[in-house]
Amino acid sequence: MPALTRTMSVLPIAVLASVCLFPDTARADDILDGNTQNSGTEQHADTGADGTVSVTVGGIVFDRSKNGTGDSTGALTSPVSWTPPACWYAPKYTPEELQEYLEPIWEAGSTGHEWDAEQREQYNADDEKKAFNKDKSGKGYWWGSYVNKSYPPGWDACDEDYFWVDTGDAPPPDIENAVTPKILAELAYAEIRVPGTEVTLAPAQATKVNLPTWAWLDGAEFKPVSVTASIEEIGLTATATAEPVSLRIEPGTPDAETYPASGVCDIEGGRIGAPYEKGRANDTPPCGVRYLRSSGDGTFPLQATVTWDIHWTGSGGASGDLPEGTFGATQAVVVQEIQAINR
Repeated sequence: MPALTRTMSVLPIAVLASVCLFPDTARADDILDGNTQNSGTEQHADTGADGTVSVTVGGIVFDRSKNGTGDSTGALTSPVSWTPPACWYAPKYTPEELQEYLEPIWEAGSTGHEWDAEQREQYNADDEKKAFNKDKSGKGYWWGSYVNKSYPPGWDACDEDYFWVDTGDAPPPDIENAVTPKILAELAYAEIRVPGTEVTLAPAQATKVNLPTWAWLDGAEFKPVSVTASIEEIGLTATATAEPVSLRIEPGTPDAETYPASGVCDIEGGRIGAPYEKGRANDTPPCGVRYLRSSGDGTFPLQATVTWDIHWTGSGGASGDLPEGTFGATQAVVVQEIQAINR
């Protein structure tokens, strides 16, 4: 079993930070965005043969090779009150790494003689062969806490000191938020990015009062995307997959009708809506809108929002569903006062 990698790289992406909290002395020693960083911080990128990049942060490898790409991609918003874990526990140090990290802290004396002595006893630091479980090197890891760098409510709940877990064993049952496939899936969900939602309209330049306007999204862009989160040291993995299921159209004015009447267009045949075809100007589109008045010298803000279903699979056959997510955009629509037009 390889030792945990401790390398730093500057990445142009949002990442998670790890925080380590000691009893009686709060220590944000693994905050990536702060001024204090040490060997406990994990953040590096590995480029695969296909050019995709896997990013390691917070003790977890995120594979984004099947994620949405492009300038218009964005994060999902859940319509229910749900957020990924604010903090979690995962493998953090080998015996040698924990010794290398803790002993300089004790030697500095900044945490007090009494506390330092208790810590030395806790980790059996005076036994040259067994200190920090060095007699178990390669057979397990010291687990520690990591925290979502946005510090949502509950980020400081993971305040357990480091604890040892033998390879192949489950973490102690009384440790809440010890990483599981489901926790990995929830963290992967937060990394999902989906395509933008600017719909194609016909007529394209300016729609007309009382004339059905067709709306659709390119099926090639709206396909499932996924992110895989894994902890290689213990063989734990989970993949969260987002699948587009529907498009909601809000015309931007009450003086309009949507097709269908609910304004929700389901995905069919890998496409949301259908492209306009010549000669169908007066047909009812499967997805679209009919404006009942002009936009005058301005525009109407048409809101297009795609709903994505989220499901996950993980180690040991684990699987489940996560709350659906939405991603939308607003586009300006010009509506002209013309009763009929040949297309």
